[in-house]
Amino acid sequence: MSDLPVLPVTFRPGRTRAVLHTAGVAIFVVITAVAMLLETLGPGERASFVFTGALLWGVLFLLARPKVVAEESGVTVVNIASRRHLDWAEILQVNLRPGDPWVFLDLSDGTSLPALGIQPGISKQHAIRDARALRALVEARGTSDREPRQG
Repeated sequence: MSDLPVLPVTFRPGRTRAVLHTAGVAIFVVITAVAMLLETLGPGERASFVFTGALLWGVLFLLARPKVVAEESGVTVVNIASRRHLDWAEILQVNLRPGDPWVFLDLSDGTSLPALGIQPGISKQHAIRDARALRALVEARGTSDREPRQG
């Protein structure tokens, strides 16, 4: 297939990621500024404000972490708190149905793995394009050495 993406390729929700990073920085700056401007706060209270701002920024940073990386050796799915590498043959199907919050990968072991790196949240057309590209890669690369599925 000539319209396959060149490997390695990374799929991630770019706009969502930009919004989360921007919000994280803004929250940290505002909370830190409030802590420094309130004259009635002691050093410990100011530190707790700054720590809270940093904690919120960290949570938003984790929410911006998801991505799907397709490379010669397979696909790496990075979700909020996990990372999993899959060989191409392990992925049977790439699904993004209407109403799905993100792509789901049907795996050869009978399970399904959510791939939060492709999500239609802010940019539905971008997610559909990415899901189709990943599906095409799986179809082109995953058909060899696949074992029949046991029912």
